[in-house]
Amino acid sequence: MKSSTRVIPNRRLLLAYAIPYFVYVGIASLFAGHLPVELIYALRLLVVSGLIVWAWRWYVPLKGPKSPWASVATGTVAGLAGAAFWVALLWPFAAKNVEPWTDLAFVLRLVAAGMIVPVFEELLMRGFILRLTVQWDNARKEGDKNPLGSALDERSVISVKPGAWTCRAIAISTIAFTLGHHVREWPAAMVFGLLMAFLWIYRKDLLSCVTAHGVANITLALFVRATGNWGLW
Repeated sequence: MKSSTRVIPNRRLLLAYAIPYFVYVGIASLFAGHLPVELIYALRLLVVSGLIVWAWRWYVPLKGPKSPWASVATGTVAGLAGAAFWVALLWPFAAKNVEPWTDLAFVLRLVAAGMIVPVFEELLMRGFILRLTVQWDNARKEGDKNPLGSALDERSVISVKPGAWTCRAIAISTIAFTLGHHVREWPAAMVFGLLMAFLWIYRKDLLSCVTAHGVANITLALFVRATGNWGLW
């Protein structure tokens, strides 16, 4: 990452973190019912991957001060646990008799859910929102009269110490993550968001979070396909 990114304030960084998320959601909203689901996921993969590559120069590092291999291993275990929690908490609310996806649609969604969704969601939720809230909360505690304005215009998430957290930062980032899901998924999403926050604190990096998120999504997809419980996905 170029050293110049260290002085870019959070307000100017917001677009780079948010646009992949909203474009991913927007493609489905715009084209659902008008294009085959296979084409929708192909568009999501192509467009959002390009946006992530474009914005990568402004992102915080995925690696932290600890061993990346240990973070991948920890993230893998956490991802398996996260998938189990997700199934258990969503099961009572899952839709019944849902039509199975075609083979091509399943593969495209599996790649999207396992490869690109974990990257842009963790960068936005734990890489930007959680860190920004830490900076806002610290400014508030320091007696700043405009703590949010200071956090947006005078600070940069790149400067946040790996693993830094406050209770408000965990709560707000978890709520933001939860609201990005269907209402029936909220209990599962809230627990999963808390799990990702714990990984950030414990491993002090986003690599463990991205790994766990990807493993959980892939495990869930394979479970759904093997059991036929398509309402869980």
